[in-house]
Amino acid sequence: MNTYRKTAITVGVLFIIATVVGVLGKVVFLDPVLNAQDYLMRIATNENRVIAGGLLSFFGAVASASIAIWLYPVLKKHHGALALGSVEFRVVEATLYILGVVGLLSLLPLSQAYVKAGASSASVFQVSGTVLLAIREWAGQLGVIAFTVGALMYYSVFYRSKLVPRLISGWGILAAASSLAAALLTISGLLVPFSTVFVLMQLPIGLQEMVLAVWLIVKGFNPSALPPLSSKTATSQVSIAS
Repeated sequence: MNTYRKTAITVGVLFIIATVVGVLGKVVFLDPVLNAQDYLMRIATNENRVIAGGLLSFFGAVASASIAIWLYPVLKKHHGALALGSVEFRVVEATLYILGVVGLLSLLPLSQAYVKAGASSASVFQVSGTVLLAIREWAGQLGVIAFTVGALMYYSVFYRSKLVPRLISGWGILAAASSLAAALLTISGLLVPFSTVFVLMQLPIGLQEMVLAVWLIVKGFNPSALPPLSSKTATSQVSIAS
């Protein structure tokens, strides 16, 4: 298996990991706890669930940044600036998501103190909890913006280079633009998070990434769009094969 094939499979797997652990962490583990009116009490009684959700979010952030990092050696041969930009924005995305995880885990000791303090000091802890949730929310929204900008960059290189079918990369450009518009409209207050319109604007990029992931795992990059492997790489591969 040559270097490009390994890269394609790795990137495809990373797309799936980033999506699956991200959805599991948010929808299955965290949202039922954090969206409750008595979320501080629920956090205190569901500590392991919150930690699990935080760890899944962390692994999702690492996988997201790793996608662009693994793609960089291939994409830079077609457009170095866009390839590097995609890495930078997806690293920023991962950093923001990790900041959100730190805010989330900071709620754990706060919730325990809230339970011990009782009703007399509840308002103080609720204000602190609101601030930490706001930090997590803003980090997540800014992370989506960084993600979509990075995605637009590597989908543009995909489209120009024909490394994957233009139907897939063109869909990726449109889907990333839709996701970016949804994030910007949400931040500006013109769109309600997780409303029907919001979900419809975000859904295409989720579907597209799964299609791209399967394509990369099964088909890999278009061989005619790939530069030849260096003689050094080819020699080592022959030696390994021997």
